[in-house]
Amino acid sequence: MASFGQIIFGTMVVLIIVFAGLIILILTIGFSASQGTVESSSPSIVGNLGQDEVIDCRFNTESSSGLTEDVSISWLKDGLSGVVYEYKNKAAQLQMQNTQFKERAQLFPDVISTGNASLLLRSVKLEDDGVYRCSVTAGKLSGTTSINLRVAGFTAPTFTQQTNTSLTAEAQRWFPQPEVTWLSQSGELLNSSSQFSNNSAGITLVVSVLEFPVKVDDTYTCIIENSLVKAVSEATVTGNEVTGKTYFILNAASTTVLSLQLLFVVILINFFLK
Repeated sequence: MASFGQIIFGTMVVLIIVFAGLIILILTIGFSASQGTVESSSPSIVGNLGQDEVIDCRFNTESSSGLTEDVSISWLKDGLSGVVYEYKNKAAQLQMQNTQFKERAQLFPDVISTGNASLLLRSVKLEDDGVYRCSVTAGKLSGTTSINLRVAGFTAPTFTQQTNTSLTAEAQRWFPQPEVTWLSQSGELLNSSSQFSNNSAGITLVVSVLEFPVKVDDTYTCIIENSLVKAVSEATVTGNEVTGKTYFILNAASTTVLSLQLLFVVILINFFLK
């Protein structure tokens, strides 16, 4: 027989589920009444320090004439006063623009009529990290979508072969500070030593030495990674030269929603096991 405390806890769980269902129903009704959608194909992205970044925002209306009517677009950043960028009456309205984004933010006016409200952010800075909200009003459409921009620093390494046949990888700019591993052509973990030098802004210079006699025509993999970016570089030794190619894997996914879901599942499991 369940205790009084278990009964109360069970009632609370049921109420939470009911309220969650009501919230979903309200949101569904609200979206259906909006006569269109505002969304982003990339709700979580990683921007590279010093590089330009496009923050995607798209909108569409259910009426064929919706996109030809006057469109208002505003970009805001959570926790920051003023606007990142505002577009109204077919022109930029920057009187309330936060100085952080002065001459660094812009839209693409030529494609707004096609439903493109994306923001171009030039020369990404560390303080640009955060949640951005794109709000669009076009005819009967009125909606907002959010995009989480994480800022990292990452560059591909350059490779040099030393006279003692060791191999050195040097990457000029990483943030946060990464870890480095080396793999043989067969995928075996190899011994290496790495040095990290941070400048006043916390940007890391990475120098890693493969402490292993390299062989001509063999390919070695150098992996530089932090919580946001993984750089996988393949270095092939060809005579007295080293040719390298690098591809990046970005990890922008937010774990907040997943963590809440896991917590809720754990609570339910513990309740039913009692």
